[in-house]
Amino acid sequence: MVFWTASVAGLAIAYLFGSVPTGYLAGRLLRGIDIRQHGSRSTGATNVLRTLGKGPALAVLLVDVLKGVAAIVFARWLYALPFLTPPAGLDPQSFVPWAVCMAGLAVLLGHGRSVWLNFTGGKSAAPGLGVLLALSWPIGLGAAAVFCAVLALSRIVSLSSMLAALTAIALVCGLDQPLPYRLLVIAGGLYVLARHRANIRRLLAGTEPRLGQGSPESKTEPQI
Repeated sequence: MVFWTASVAGLAIAYLFGSVPTGYLAGRLLRGIDIRQHGSRSTGATNVLRTLGKGPALAVLLVDVLKGVAAIVFARWLYALPFLTPPAGLDPQSFVPWAVCMAGLAVLLGHGRSVWLNFTGGKSAAPGLGVLLALSWPIGLGAAAVFCAVLALSRIVSLSSMLAALTAIALVCGLDQPLPYRLLVIAGGLYVLARHRANIRRLLAGTEPRLGQGSPESKTEPQI
């Protein structure tokens, strides 16, 4: 009972890591504004850059990445505790990777569906990068490199995020990784793509804003 209670609590904590609304808090603390009422009305680092400036945007981006790292590190620490013994017949070597991956999904869900923002939120690209770096740094660095390259060429954050997610899926399938890690990266990547549906429509229509351009007047979801 203790083991399963701790496992559920661990997932809840991972979700709460992700649910911290970093961009929203930055707006409140720095200017006393609800950032959802400004720019693209998003809480992501792109709108923070547009509304609050480069420093706050970088801080929001780093914290959101660290949320993903923290969830994976916490899950690994939790299942390494000596008194947290799994039930008889449950092999820790096979169970723990699955549990760690569930924590990764929980932090992505928390970022995208934050309890503090009425279950709305970002598109989970930044915490997803943190999860990748914590699970397998080569995959995380590969995805980050694609994001930076595409952003430098296109200056479109949403396109960069989606191509980085696809890169992560390709890398985890091509490299020697445990099955739970592969399934997590595939599921997480598809989740990030699904959260960018509105951006995909604007990209196809040629109306997706670039960095430095004004954002759409209509209410949109966060880009990071």
